[in-house]
Amino acid sequence: MIARMQSLALVSLVLALAAWWAWALPQRLGLALAGMVVFVCWYALGLGLPFVLMHAVNRADAAPRATLAQVLRAAGAEARCAAVVFGWRQPLRSASVPDWLPDAPTGQRGVVLVHGFLCNRGLWLPWMPLLRARGHAYVAVDLEPVFGSIDAYVATVDEAVRRVTQATGLPPVIVAHSMGGLAARAWLRACAADARVHRVITLGTPHGGTWLGCWSHATNGRQMQLASPWLQQLQLDEPITRARLFTCWYSNCDNIVFPARTAALPGARQRFVAGLAHVEMACDAQVMAECLDEVAKAD
Repeated sequence: MIARMQSLALVSLVLALAAWWAWALPQRLGLALAGMVVFVCWYALGLGLPFVLMHAVNRADAAPRATLAQVLRAAGAEARCAAVVFGWRQPLRSASVPDWLPDAPTGQRGVVLVHGFLCNRGLWLPWMPLLRARGHAYVAVDLEPVFGSIDAYVATVDEAVRRVTQATGLPPVIVAHSMGGLAARAWLRACAADARVHRVITLGTPHGGTWLGCWSHATNGRQMQLASPWLQQLQLDEPITRARLFTCWYSNCDNIVFPARTAALPGARQRFVAGLAHVEMACDAQVMAECLDEVAKAD
C-alpha cells in the first residue's frame, strides 16, 4: 500500500513539474526557473519546520541540547535521506531484495526488521546485504493497514518472528525504526513473547509518544501522541523486566520524535547519538554497524 501511495505521489510530482516546465519555458526561462525555486522552497519549509519545533521543544528535555550547527547538518542529511527513501527505495524498490531464510542454519541469530509510520520494508534495503554477508537470516515486514491501530500489526510481527526462528533455531533480534518499536511492544504484550525474542533494538521509537502526534488524525498517529491513553495502557500492561530486552537509540536532532528522551524507554539500554535526524538514524553507517555488532552478540 505504501509503495503504491508513494509511487503515485512521485509520478504526480514529476508530471506536475514537467507540465510547469513545458508551459513556462516557452514564455520565459526565468519564469520556469522560478517555479522550480518555489518547489524547492516548499520542500525546505516542510522539512525545516519540524526541526524548528524540535529544537524549541527540546529546550526543556533532559537530553544534551543540540547546537545550531548540529541541527543544520541534520536537516541537510534528512533532506538527502528522505529523498532517497521516499522517492526511490520505498515506492520503487521495496520488493527488490527478498527476505533471506537459508535452508540450513548458519549458527547466527536471525533478525526481524520492522519499519515505522508511512514506511515499508524498502527502508531496510541497505541493511539486507550486510545481514546476509554476516550470516543473519532476516525478514523485513510490511505493516498494514497503513493508518490502522498499532495492535493490528501483532500478527505480522508474530509471523515474521516465527519464520526467522524456524530458519535459525534461535530467538531473533528485532530491529525497529520509529513506530515499529511500538509494534514490537504491542506484539510482546499480546503474545507474552518475551522468551521468543533475544533482543529488541529501536531507532527513534516514540516510546513515550511524540509532540508531533497531536497533529495526526490517523489511528496509529493518535496512539503516538505524548502520553496517549494507548501508550499509558501499554506501559501498565508490561512487566518491569520487559524493558531489559530493549536497546533504544535516540537523538537530540530527531525531527519526528521529540522531546528527545521520549525515545528512551525507561529501564532499557539507552544509546544517545548526537546530531542524527529521524530517517537518517536508520541510514547512518555507524548506527548500522553498532546494531549489527549487537545482533551478533551471544549474551
